[in-house]
Amino acid sequence: MSDEEDINDSKAPLIDHLIELRRRLLWALAATFVAFLVCFWFAKPIYNLLLWPYRWAAGVDAPIELIYTAPQEFFFTQVKLALFGAIFIAFPVIASQLYMFVAPGLYRSERKAFLPFLIATPILFLIGAALVYFVAMPLAMTFFLSMQETGDSGVQILLTAKVSEYLSLIMMLIIGFGICFQLPVLLTLLARAGLVGSGTLKHYRRHAILGVFVVAAVLTPPDPVSQVALAVPTLLLYEISIIAVRMVEKKRAAAEAPSTAPSS
Repeated sequence: MSDEEDINDSKAPLIDHLIELRRRLLWALAATFVAFLVCFWFAKPIYNLLLWPYRWAAGVDAPIELIYTAPQEFFFTQVKLALFGAIFIAFPVIASQLYMFVAPGLYRSERKAFLPFLIATPILFLIGAALVYFVAMPLAMTFFLSMQETGDSGVQILLTAKVSEYLSLIMMLIIGFGICFQLPVLLTLLARAGLVGSGTLKHYRRHAILGVFVVAAVLTPPDPVSQVALAVPTLLLYEISIIAVRMVEKKRAAAEAPSTAPSS
């Protein structure tokens, strides 16, 4: 079956597409809702798990204390945590439902080309989240705790974090790192569409370095540790993206070579 026949077989009236879209949305919302209930039930253990970078920075045996200053604050912190965890857990279902809705409108070759990116996106996001949990957040908390004043000057300045602000900090870092780690996926897709090339990426490398540090300054807390922790891996991903884009160009040139070769 040719690509044109494959597309023609998937043609349907507009109302059928809307019904299909509603069905896919309901599946995605149902998966998110179930994951939300599970995450909310286990919100306190999950929150305690997210405190490990803080505990590591303060010392494993040192007690850590967080507070909430409004009666409803910790409840809404748990709701926020459950929603974040629900989207995280339900992402494979959301992405697969999106793919199943879009796939019938794509040529077979486009579907095959799109699948690796669908797999790479959550994996890269997880790598970025792991880097936050095991490296960036402990380093950032070590930096923040080092600013405490407990000497003999008669003045004590101690860190007592609020539960909502600690969650916002680690969520902001996970989302920021997760988005930046999508750079190879984004640039390779743009290369497949013919919008960027490896030569262009090399030419604008210095601009990219500046841009990465600016983005890192915006997405991370105002401390140099977490900014460098985000900027350095992102720049490595930029170099990996150049290699990936070059591979796309070579593959495209190899595919076009027989069609452009003069017939004997």
